[in-house]
Amino acid sequence: MTATTVDIGTGPDGTLVIRPTGSLDDADAVDLQRALVHAIRHTRPLRLVVDLVAVGDLDPINLGTLAAACLLGDEHKVAVFLDHPRQLIADRLASAGVPAHRVRHVSDGIPLPGR
Repeated sequence: MTATTVDIGTGPDGTLVIRPTGSLDDADAVDLQRALVHAIRHTRPLRLVVDLVAVGDLDPINLGTLAAACLLGDEHKVAVFLDHPRQLIADRLASAGVPAHRVRHVSDGIPLPGR
C-alpha cells in the first residue's frame, strides 16, 4: 500500500484482526483485496475484524471491497466485522450496502485511548 500500512494479528480468541492505517485510495485497493481474500478463503478464522480506528478516509473502491468482504465471509462461514470507523466512514459503508450489524463501535472521529 502506498501511504498506508496494514498490521495483521490474531486475538486471544482466534479472531483475525486487520488494522489498516492512513487513507485508503485506489492505489491501495489491490493490496487490501488480497489481504481480505487470503484471510477469508485460506486462513478461514471464525471471525475477521477489520479495525478502522486509524483510517482517515476510504475511497469508493475500498468501500466496495469491504462490503464484498462481508458477503465473501458469509459464503465461507467467516463472520466479518468492521470496527471503530469514524461516523462518516460508517455512513459510507451503510450506503455501500454493509449491514448495520457488521459495523461496530462507531466513533465521532476522536482517536480511542491507546490507539
